[in-house]
Amino acid sequence: MRIERIEASRRRAGRVLVFLEDGSCLKITEQELLDFGLRAGDQLDSGALERLKEAAGVSNLKSAAASLIGRRAMSRWELEKKLREKGASAAGARYAAEWLEAIGALNDQEYAALLVRHYSARGYGPARLREKLREKGIPRELWEEALEQAPEEGGQADAFLQSKLRGRVPDEKEKRRLTNALLRRGFSWGEIKGAWTRLGDALEEQDMSDI
Repeated sequence: MRIERIEASRRRAGRVLVFLEDGSCLKITEQELLDFGLRAGDQLDSGALERLKEAAGVSNLKSAAASLIGRRAMSRWELEKKLREKGASAAGARYAAEWLEAIGALNDQEYAALLVRHYSARGYGPARLREKLREKGIPRELWEEALEQAPEEGGQADAFLQSKLRGRVPDEKEKRRLTNALLRRGFSWGEIKGAWTRLGDALEEQDMSDI
């Protein structure tokens, strides 16, 4: 197969376009251009062409993986899933993820801690935090260390009630509504009961200070 021409990509730095006589175009990196010693007019036998295509496929897969995690943080499970959706094989997706882990660009432990901090700030309780870790494909053995990033027990539920009531004493209807909201956010009955008790004590102290 004859190489008709070689051009630098105008869209992506470091990318090279190799146009072949059959009308196809291979997208390779500058490193592969040097490794294979390619020049316009060269003839590639079937073995060399296959090796070049394989190398180009690996480079494109790594580039796609790096681009995905560059847009937003994600777990290894999420990354491999997205790569497979884009047509990568399971082995290829695994290789790309392992490469990113090796260079420190993909780290499930750090991502798990980030998730816990993010959803804790939004008022999620322990059960919902675990649910989010499961949804994102974080290995279960990493959960406990990540959950240490959450505020001390009771702090989130207390903050939620205080933000909603702003010093008011709720009636029974509002109390049920806020209790159900806390349950949906992943707090247990015990945590919610403790939050209401602490809020009641705080309100009593506030009333006493006004006397």
